[in-house]
Amino acid sequence: LLGTVLGLAIYNGVILDLHFPLFVYKKLCGIKPTLDDLAEINPGVVRGLKQLLEYNGSNLEEDMDLNFQLTLNYLGGTETIDLKPGGSDIMVTKDNRQEYVTLYVKTLLEDLVSTQFNAFQKAFVDVCDGKSLKLFEPEELQLLICGSPVLDFYELEKATSYDNGYDKNSETIKHFWEVVHELSEADKRKLLFFATGSDRSPIGGLGKLAFVITRPGGDTDRLPTSHTCFNHLLLPDYGSKKKARATFKKSNHKFNWFWDVVNFFFGVSNVNPS
Repeated sequence: LLGTVLGLAIYNGVILDLHFPLFVYKKLCGIKPTLDDLAEINPGVVRGLKQLLEYNGSNLEEDMDLNFQLTLNYLGGTETIDLKPGGSDIMVTKDNRQEYVTLYVKTLLEDLVSTQFNAFQKAFVDVCDGKSLKLFEPEELQLLICGSPVLDFYELEKATSYDNGYDKNSETIKHFWEVVHELSEADKRKLLFFATGSDRSPIGGLGKLAFVITRPGGDTDRLPTSHTCFNHLLLPDYGSKKKARATFKKSNHKFNWFWDVVNFFFGVSNVNPS
C-alpha cells in the first residue's frame, strides 16, 4: 500500500510529508546501500564499524573479540544471527574485517528487510514505470516525493493566483504578503503547511506551486481556512482590523501559531487568543 501511495504521489505531483532515509531511494534506483547509508539510521553502530576498519593494533581478535554474527534487540528481547554460514566460529581479523563490515551492512539494510521492501518496491513500480526510475538519481527521486526544504516566498508571491474578487493589488493581499515576508522561517513553514499540507516546495521551488488565495465572501467572523489538496487558501476580507482581532481571539488553541501571523497582519501586539 505504501509503495502505491508514493507512486501515486509522483504521478499526481503531490508532495508527501514522508521522509525515508536516502538508502530507501537508492534501493528503488537499484543502488546497493553502503556503510555511510547505515550511518543515517544508526550512527553509533557505524562509529564502531569504522573504528574496527581503522584499528592499527597488533591483536584485533583479542581487543575486539568479534565473530561473524549480528545481535538484534527488539520487543524486549535479543536474537543473534550469523552473517555467513558458521559465523559463530569465524573470528574477525584484520584480513576479513572489511568482509565483516560489508556483510553487516548488507544484512541490516537488505537481507532483514527484503520481504517488506520487495513488496513496497513492486507496488511502487506498478504505478511508476520501472524503466523511468533509471532516469533519476536517488536524491532527485527523494525531492520528487518529499519536495525541497528551500523556500522562497517571493517566488510564491509571484506565482500565486487570486479568485473571487481578490487580485495582487487588493489591500488585504498586499498586507498578507508584507506579513509573510516578515515571518520567521519556522512560521513560514507553518503557514505553508496550513495552506498546502506540506512545509516543503516542489522541484523548481515555490514558484512552481499552483497556489491560490480566494476571497470567501464579504466581511465575516470566520477564520482563514484551506483546501490543502488544492493548495488553496481562503483568506477573509475582514471589514476592519478591530473585527479581525475579535474574530481571531475566538480561535482554538491549535491555531496559536496562526495568531502570531494575525498579530503582524493587523498590527496587533502583545495579545494572545483566549
